[in-house]
Amino acid sequence: MTAATTTLEFRDLGLLGYDDALQYQQALVTQRLSGRVGDTILFVEHPPTITLGRAANRANLLLSEAELARRGVAVRESDRGGDVTYHGPGQLVGYPIVDLTGRGRDLHRYLRDIEGVLISALEELGIEAGRVPGLTGVWVGPRKIAAIGIKVSRWVTSHGFALNVGPDLSGFSFIVPCGIRDRGVTSISRELGQRIPVDEVKPIVRRELEHTFGATS
Repeated sequence: MTAATTTLEFRDLGLLGYDDALQYQQALVTQRLSGRVGDTILFVEHPPTITLGRAANRANLLLSEAELARRGVAVRESDRGGDVTYHGPGQLVGYPIVDLTGRGRDLHRYLRDIEGVLISALEELGIEAGRVPGLTGVWVGPRKIAAIGIKVSRWVTSHGFALNVGPDLSGFSFIVPCGIRDRGVTSISRELGQRIPVDEVKPIVRRELEHTFGATS
């Protein structure tokens, strides 16, 4: 069967607070559900923010919210899957608003596709990354370089991935990342030994997303 090309729109929101980005996402999901827009992927960076997913254990928040606020870090509960993670400038966050109806309504496939996109993008940058059985996300050895947490509403996705390009990794010391105590975190900049700007990584990730989600069979 020949693949049918679909339109995949990208919107770059720049640096935007988590609450505003969430409101934007929610409005876009509503539009996607009603067919007013096609599949759309948002790129954004967030100011320092810790998000707690639906499966989050607050014991994985290592500082009080008052202390985090004093340090300029917001804390938000999120309706995405997963536990706790940290966002900050220098991290490329991607929010795909994609209808999975034409992709078999397969959440496992969707998660593996997102991982595959990031693994391929990292390979292009010269970083050998992969999966860890039983753990969602992308890893370089024992260190997590990308977290994934999603929500699906009537088979339309929201939330998505957070790829550490060059954030201040000390922010992850405020939490137990994703509730996993025996593994660390890393970034593209750390792995390559030089500062890599987010804008240099965006087109690479975009190409991989277009390759994976720009056509359905």
